[in-house]
Amino acid sequence: MKTIFEPFRIKMTEPLKSTTKEIRIARLEEAHFNVFLLDAEDCMIDLLTDSGTGAMSAQQWAALMLGDESYAGSRSWKRFEETVHDITRMKHIFPTHQGRAAERLLALTWVQAGQLIPNNNHFDTTRANLEFANASAIDLPCEESAKLDDDFPFKGNIHLGKLKRLLEDCHSNIPFAMITVTNNAGGGQPVSMTNIREAKKLLRGYEVPLIIDACRFAENAYFIQRNEEGYRDYSLIDIAREMFSYADAATMSLKKDGLANIGGFFVCRDDAWAEDFRNALILQEGFPTYGGLAGRDLEATAVGLYEALQSEYQEYRHATIEYMLKKLIELDVPVVRPAGGHAVFLDAASFVSHISAKEFPGVALVNALYREGGIRSVELGSLMFGKYDKAGVLIPARRELVRLAFPRRVYTQSHFDYMIEVIASVWENRETLRGLRIVKEAPFLRHFSAWLEEL
Repeated sequence: MKTIFEPFRIKMTEPLKSTTKEIRIARLEEAHFNVFLLDAEDCMIDLLTDSGTGAMSAQQWAALMLGDESYAGSRSWKRFEETVHDITRMKHIFPTHQGRAAERLLALTWVQAGQLIPNNNHFDTTRANLEFANASAIDLPCEESAKLDDDFPFKGNIHLGKLKRLLEDCHSNIPFAMITVTNNAGGGQPVSMTNIREAKKLLRGYEVPLIIDACRFAENAYFIQRNEEGYRDYSLIDIAREMFSYADAATMSLKKDGLANIGGFFVCRDDAWAEDFRNALILQEGFPTYGGLAGRDLEATAVGLYEALQSEYQEYRHATIEYMLKKLIELDVPVVRPAGGHAVFLDAASFVSHISAKEFPGVALVNALYREGGIRSVELGSLMFGKYDKAGVLIPARRELVRLAFPRRVYTQSHFDYMIEVIASVWENRETLRGLRIVKEAPFLRHFSAWLEEL
């Protein structure tokens, strides 16, 4: 059949609070035009992030009851360790309370001031942790990624030519390179197995380790299975294992493809890396067999990692995102193509072309979606990624995007149809939207807490 339906049935419901446009206008003003500062109950459809916002399965809820809360060497730790090892085949496995904790400890132990860390695209917390260590996070997206309306299937690839040149010139100052799967900052686009393999070959020639940011590894495996020659008959877990086989280490937020509400990990092959990370983990997160997580969370993520690799689940998740993207394309709404793995990305620069980058067009669009229909999304543009030069002038981000990140197993097709209706309404009235300016901001990750006002 052509219809791909949700591979689950609903056993429990959570009420959504309906709000009026007048209420939403007032709430947005109270939040200083930053949707991060809204109360969740005032968001009818919450697409701020897919991180930790999904619905757990009956099997995961059952696993919670098996949680062994022993401080060291619990049964839950053993189940978690076995699962992560089965998928990644890494020697050393360390749980953390979420992905950015793994990034923070990695930066603490293996990054020095002045070093360079290349990536296809660093996402916000990765970049912030590296820059907090006074290193430079270098983005090397492939050329195809610049064409937002092109349907090239692996626009998340790292630019191999630029990586080669960087290695030739600076390899002694590169502690490791990273590849993010899928490429969140670049529109949720996947990375091909060929690209990972070729990047590893370049890095091996200069003895530079490769770290995979594996938040959405299962979604990336699905794209490889569907679109890369030679992988159609591979299982998703075997594709995932091959991806990890090219890595020396990996960080992961289990709040994405772990299908859990909390958790993360760092895994590696090198004994020296493991020893340094273990010592830092004990100091800042907890004993290495729980890493800041309860035993019940270790159990839930051990189940969730396998569920994320189920073909039926991935087919449903991608079908819903592609359904929405297709409808928006029919309405001529500017979007990033093809559909990403976890979100639909609106091209804010084209959507509100009358608003310049220095006036944060993505934030203007995010606020309009909330005012019009109670949809909370997030800007991936010059508020999140823009920087200042020495004179204090804004250096805009490469793109001005708005991400509609879909929590896993939460919303149904009627919710998607409602979202399409809201976006269409904002699109029809886009000329009325106004830019913004920053009133107050933090030195790192300013988009989480900044105050803005409309111009």
